[in-house]
Amino acid sequence: MTQPLSDLTQQLLDAARRAGADSADAIAVDGTSVSIDVRAGALEHAERSEGVDIGLRVFVGQRQACVSSSDTKPDTLIQVAERAVAMAKEAPEDPYAGLADPAQLATDLETARLELFDPSQEPDPAALQDTAARAEAAALRNKGISQVQSASAGYSRRRIHLSATNGFSAGYARTDSGLSCVAISGTGAAMERDYDYDSRVFQADLRDADEIGTIAAARAVERSGARKPKTGAYPVLFDERIASGLIGHLLQATNGMMIARGSSWLRNARGEQVLPKGLSVIENPHRARVTGSKLFDAEGLPTSQRAIVDDGVLTGWTLDLATARQLGLQSTANAARGTGAPPNPSLTNIALTQGDQSRNDLIKQMGTGLLVTSMIGSTINPNTGDYSRGASGFWVENGEITYAVNECTVAGNLRDMLMSITPANDGRAHLSRVVPSLLVEGLTLAGD
Repeated sequence: MTQPLSDLTQQLLDAARRAGADSADAIAVDGTSVSIDVRAGALEHAERSEGVDIGLRVFVGQRQACVSSSDTKPDTLIQVAERAVAMAKEAPEDPYAGLADPAQLATDLETARLELFDPSQEPDPAALQDTAARAEAAALRNKGISQVQSASAGYSRRRIHLSATNGFSAGYARTDSGLSCVAISGTGAAMERDYDYDSRVFQADLRDADEIGTIAAARAVERSGARKPKTGAYPVLFDERIASGLIGHLLQATNGMMIARGSSWLRNARGEQVLPKGLSVIENPHRARVTGSKLFDAEGLPTSQRAIVDDGVLTGWTLDLATARQLGLQSTANAARGTGAPPNPSLTNIALTQGDQSRNDLIKQMGTGLLVTSMIGSTINPNTGDYSRGASGFWVENGEITYAVNECTVAGNLRDMLMSITPANDGRAHLSRVVPSLLVEGLTLAGD
């Protein structure tokens, strides 16, 4: 019989105490994943993995160390604890390291209401293969498609348990089901690629395979005949599929680690306007059936909804205990961790205020400019916010899409870009990051 994860973490804590740790926390992760790739109607690749990983963080005074293992035998747990304590004794002192005070710990631990775990049976590999094959077949029905690069279906299940010597002990389970299709139009140097995908907590919520294949194919065909756009300063509309990356740059710049190091282009911007008035970025870790949701963070603190940007004004940073102590602030309960490293600040679910116009409305509004549907590479100066990325998509003239474009660069400064955004109303509510298409004025395009 499989040993409960709560028992494993408690055994690690007991072993750490016996080895000489002043305090400790432990994490155990039990996971299973299955992935199936189909090509030309036949199985191309199948993979299944399962196992248990453990991680132990110990404190000796203000010194800390982390050790992980995939072996859960009793002797190994003892060795992990002894090794961690020995490492901690040699580590430099960290005045900001330490567990949460017991009074800070979460007491609402009933994660079931967040619906993060699909109780239905793990899908049979043959069923996953059939689903992927249906997506591929749907894409190939489009006469403009020369081949399907990949059609993939997958499933994963994880159980996670956290325990600490301050009294915290809780866990939860997560599932994820996904389906994707990448289609190619044209041949040789004229080949263009595009995709569609879906990922859900519950298998029953996945979009139909035929729909995903059909959309992937249509997008690839639309990109046929792509060429470089004009060089100059133009408005740029970031499609919903990639718009979250633009807001992600803002969120990364508000991470407590960046602020504590003084390496963020927003390091002095708390309380300042960073988005247009009327726009907010809200973190909500309690949304049901959304992968980023959680009732408590990796240090056992209770999570809650907060406004990172409120009516355009930056309210503060994303913090775990260590960065909060370093900055003289309170943790925002955003600690996340794996088995092999200490916690770091990380966001859960965020949403940007949506607008009242559709993407098509914004295309008409922009007049002449670029609709970006795909980006590659990234050159972003973390200290200044200077931004430059490779892009492809569609050229817009007089409010109408005229031709596909590729091999161009979009450049600007993030501080200026974010202050000029206009959101559409097409953000997908089931995603962890709900960000609609975003129109940005006056970016520099490098093309022909």
